[in-house]
Amino acid sequence: MPTEAQVAANQQNATLSTGPTTQQGKDAICFNAFRHGLAGRFVILPHEDKHEFQELYFSLKAEHRPSTPTEHLLIERMAEHWWLAQRALYLQQLCFGESETCQDPKQLALYLRYQTTHDRGFHKCLNELLRLRAQKRKAEIGSVSQKQKEADVARKQELHEARVRLANARASHLEIDSDIRQTIEAPLPGHVRIPFEDLCDAFKVVVNEVNGRYKAKLQEKAA
Repeated sequence: MPTEAQVAANQQNATLSTGPTTQQGKDAICFNAFRHGLAGRFVILPHEDKHEFQELYFSLKAEHRPSTPTEHLLIERMAEHWWLAQRALYLQQLCFGESETCQDPKQLALYLRYQTTHDRGFHKCLNELLRLRAQKRKAEIGSVSQKQKEADVARKQELHEARVRLANARASHLEIDSDIRQTIEAPLPGHVRIPFEDLCDAFKVVVNEVNGRYKAKLQEKAA
């Protein structure tokens, strides 16, 4: 159990320093325990160009044109993996310094491993993006194909119905023609049987004559 004197001393010490209070001071110490940033949450280091990363990200977006939240996330992860792979390359160069001999083989092996990891991560995201795009195109093609099949079936059905209507019309025409022939060709008492074709010719002559007389009457009225 702490004494009253110890509690008072702790409270007094707590007022002496609570760390930086300004944003600039907080930004300065946030990398105190930071080693390389190749794992964990993605951050852009103070010596790196944030605008260069943004240019990379927007270039990938312009190339692949993401249209869904998943595609946007994959593009973002691709940019991060590529950026970290380049950071790993930069750190590998630092392991050699100005000499041709590696000064820290363990660190070099670590950076090589992270470079490989992020290279694979980049291509994994790219392959996943391409797979999603292929699935989307396949679904769209399938949808168009299905609509085409449905349209073909509808056209075949319409054609079948038209053929049925034509067949029914021809059958009705034959029935009517047969009835007309039987009626017209029936001879009156004391008359001979006249062929149907001759009756049609005579009917045309009569119709033309009646039509001519009617036109003449109309012209007389107009005059």
